[in-house]
Amino acid sequence: MDSVPQFPFSAIVGADEMAIALVLTTVAPDVGGVLVRGEKGTAKSTMVRSLAAVLPEQDVVDGCRFGCDPSEPDPQCPDGPHTRGDDAVQRPARLVELPIGASDDRVTGSLDLGRALGSGQTAFEPGLLADAHRGLLYVDEVNLLQDHLVDLLLDAAAMGRNTVERDGVSVTHAARIMLIGTMNPEEGELRPQLLDRFGLSVEITASRVPQERVEIVRRRLAYDADPEGFAATYADAQATLGARLAAAQQRVADVELSDWALGKIATVCAGFDVDGMRADIVTARAARAHAAWQDRDSVAREDIRVAAKLALPHRRRRKPFDAPGLDEDLLDRLLGDDDEPDPTPDDTNDDPDPQQPQPDSQNDGEETDREDSPSGGDSSSSDSGDSGQDAAPPTPHQDGGEADRSDQEQELDTAAPEAPSAAPQVAQAEEAYRVRSFTVRGVGRGEAGRRSRAITNWGATIGSERDGSGAVHLPATIRAAALRGAGRAGAGRLHVAGEDLRHKVTQGRESNLVLIAVDASGSMGARERMREVKTAVISLLTDAYQRRDRVGVVTFRGAGADLALPPTHSVEAAAACLTDLPHGGRTPLAEGLLAAARALEVERIRDPHRRVLLVLVTDGRATSGPDALERARWVADRWPSTGVDAVVVDAETGRFRMGLAADLAERMGAEHVTLEDFAADSLVTAIRERSVA
Repeated sequence: MDSVPQFPFSAIVGADEMAIALVLTTVAPDVGGVLVRGEKGTAKSTMVRSLAAVLPEQDVVDGCRFGCDPSEPDPQCPDGPHTRGDDAVQRPARLVELPIGASDDRVTGSLDLGRALGSGQTAFEPGLLADAHRGLLYVDEVNLLQDHLVDLLLDAAAMGRNTVERDGVSVTHAARIMLIGTMNPEEGELRPQLLDRFGLSVEITASRVPQERVEIVRRRLAYDADPEGFAATYADAQATLGARLAAAQQRVADVELSDWALGKIATVCAGFDVDGMRADIVTARAARAHAAWQDRDSVAREDIRVAAKLALPHRRRRKPFDAPGLDEDLLDRLLGDDDEPDPTPDDTNDDPDPQQPQPDSQNDGEETDREDSPSGGDSSSSDSGDSGQDAAPPTPHQDGGEADRSDQEQELDTAAPEAPSAAPQVAQAEEAYRVRSFTVRGVGRGEAGRRSRAITNWGATIGSERDGSGAVHLPATIRAAALRGAGRAGAGRLHVAGEDLRHKVTQGRESNLVLIAVDASGSMGARERMREVKTAVISLLTDAYQRRDRVGVVTFRGAGADLALPPTHSVEAAAACLTDLPHGGRTPLAEGLLAAARALEVERIRDPHRRVLLVLVTDGRATSGPDALERARWVADRWPSTGVDAVVVDAETGRFRMGLAADLAERMGAEHVTLEDFAADSLVTAIRERSVA
């Protein structure tokens, strides 16, 4: 039975910038792949899957598991050696999808255990990189993929080869892949170092044009009703697009990249203050690909402009909460308006859009040339693009002295009212700084990350086990086989059976759930204390981002507490939640602790292997009700029974302190840290001063 045809690439509406990015990396795979960032429901996956249908078919060496090109076979192919002109078969271009839970063995390949244990032969089992050679490797939700797997993919995409040194196997093979990743920023971001490794990046949002949304719904319903008939409607447009792609692939190597064009590219990259030289190289390659796509013989100003809009935005992001973007006005100023040398006569193409004119009569005249000037405005940002030096991160505010006595004395009565009629205020955080390292005690078995010790599938080998999912532990396997065969006849030969198989036990670091409970009561507004608290919490979120943690936010003020942000991978959402957090009213400390406990109970059911670190930021005062302090202490005394490690960040500042937060930490069995000691540099300074004394 024939498979259902994919949604036609040429029938997708409203994703013009994504379409040209996919086209450019198809025309010139050395561009380095595409990262597509966009909200849910914007046809990201549909468009990537439909691209494979318009790629030219390929000749491969018959019987080669690595897809070698018969006209240029890989001399190091494990299934070789092949000679030029070997028997060839034709196959469609492949689209290989990488599951989020894939292991590194499945990605790169590994020892063929069946042949190794059955016949004693050392053989290599190809992985997904071999399957995707000369095709597309698609990773949906790439931001949720483990960092070391992303590194493996990007290394292979950049080098064009995959090298495996594992389990007694040493293999290298060609892996020229077009890497395409899609992600929803709401679920967390990629690290800037990984962002830079993607050649092109594009932001995609749902169309806000009613007519365009109507057309999208109409085409989707028509496809669902009759996939074959709908695909047949666009067959001519698909064939035209495929032929144009094949022609551009043949032409791109002959496109001239003049000194003038190289100078413009260098000027643009320097003007946007991007790090390193990868941006210049990718922009040059993408500009040549765009010129070939436009049927030009040399790179023109418009080619550089299109390439820069796709190659630079994600490389300007230096900090975790920086939004990618590009100031198009600055781009135009950097490109200038000087005359291009030897302009080609066909500098303008009547049909630059990779989505060919559609046969829908109701849409005639509505499709415009949007490839070079996409209708979506999200790639344009309010960032000015002006370069400048970042301010040095401040250390936490050091409070104290006689000037603070009057303010401190006003807080000695723990039951003092906190001006419930006063309007809530919003404090602004300052520049984030590096915080102390906080970890969960013991050894866990959670998802790989960078915070607490855990048994993971990536790390240092500390032992072996019989029933496991890790890589094969060859010495332990051989030892088990030798012990089993000792004393038998013919003991001089080693016989390995399935029962002898041992797997590695590796210890690394795991990611945790960092649940931040923030006291937003009126007492936190004294002496701009909330500004310091927000700065500390934003700094903690930066640390959580770097350690690949999930984060959640509980806030409490007035008479109750709220789960302001359910646990998520998006530290950006947590930062936005805290930025807009108002403060004022009384302090319902007990309610805040109970809200945190309820949130953790739910998360323990959802993800029982992920361990939790509670970070409670408060001055320890409890003023919501006549028995507020006693209720808070009652909850704190029972907190150790939850089994959740906690850190109490003491927000009380000044020379005279009541010590309520310290008492709370002792009751909870939590680590007590003051705001002054929250920064890593402050702790180092304190240790040095103590050692000198």
